[in-house]
Amino acid sequence: MEGEPLIVVAAGGTGGHLFPAEALAVALKARGCIVDLATDERAFRYGGSFPARATHIVPSATLKGRDPKALLKTLTVLGKGIFRAYQLYGRIRPAAVVGFGGYPTLPPVLAATLRGIPTIIHEQNGVAGRANRLLASRVTAIATGFPAIFGHDPRLAAKSTHTGNPIRPAAVAAAARPYPGPDEPFRLVVFGGSQGARIMSDIVPPALELLPVVVRSRLQVVQQARDEDLYTVEEAYKHAGIPAEVKPFFRDMPARIAEASLVIARAGASTVAELAAIGRPSILVPLPHALDQDQMANAGMLEKAGGAVRMKQAAFSPERLAAEIARLATEPGLLPTMAAGARSIGVLDAADRLAELVLAVAGRAKP
Repeated sequence: MEGEPLIVVAAGGTGGHLFPAEALAVALKARGCIVDLATDERAFRYGGSFPARATHIVPSATLKGRDPKALLKTLTVLGKGIFRAYQLYGRIRPAAVVGFGGYPTLPPVLAATLRGIPTIIHEQNGVAGRANRLLASRVTAIATGFPAIFGHDPRLAAKSTHTGNPIRPAAVAAAARPYPGPDEPFRLVVFGGSQGARIMSDIVPPALELLPVVVRSRLQVVQQARDEDLYTVEEAYKHAGIPAEVKPFFRDMPARIAEASLVIARAGASTVAELAAIGRPSILVPLPHALDQDQMANAGMLEKAGGAVRMKQAAFSPERLAAEIARLATEPGLLPTMAAGARSIGVLDAADRLAELVLAVAGRAKP
């Protein structure tokens, strides 16, 4: 391959898809590639910070339900997206197209397959999402965040590579910090994904008030809360006499995770990848209504490694959470052992592994 190859990265909808795509873009640029981002309108706000030469808006829609009119409308939008991406590739001629799951990936990747452009999809979760399941048989190669995601199908397994989930450079840097020592404060970091989760604001403050004094006296809390919940959460901690920093968003979350004795969070793919890479124990409460139950699978991967306690949302009560925190905090050596378990499945160089796979696939392109 001569000159600087152009790689189109297709991602959109949520930070869970865009963050690993951004990490890959950084790794590809370090290897002399030009990177363009293909996304939909919902993720356009990320385009200004995404390290891409250009951001291309490609129409997309999510398949929901079985209503014929809604299905026809969705398929029409997806068709428009495929046509627009097909035209785009005729102009910019990418060496490869990489999709990160979700329906915004469908039109850019399908258009690439129609043009004969090498394609790669990356599945971040412990179970494949619907969009990636639709694309898996059509693409050139598959990368996965966890091992054996497509192990049930020999054809898909043959073209799958476990690269791990690309993580932000800040998370790689945070991974160098050792687990906090026993003489340090008991730092609890609480968050619910890029949009926050109200249940964390409803359950965690009253749970911490129920903790034994021996645990509560060492406690320091960092908690993400939605704007509308900030006052209630802050007042709850003031009433309980627990030092707490509460914000709607923490730009330095990897550093906060590295400081944590314990993390309470949802189980999105990026969250689980950073917990594993940094090596911090966690109580994970998977989003219960996801059709693919991807967060349940993600949390299960970390739990199996001994790095997390997986708690269904239906069981996530102040009393149950307080009992679990007290158990983890008072049993000698348990939290450091969990930290080591989490770290055992962390992949710090996932972005580099994926970048090398992308370049190898792109090298198959006909001149």
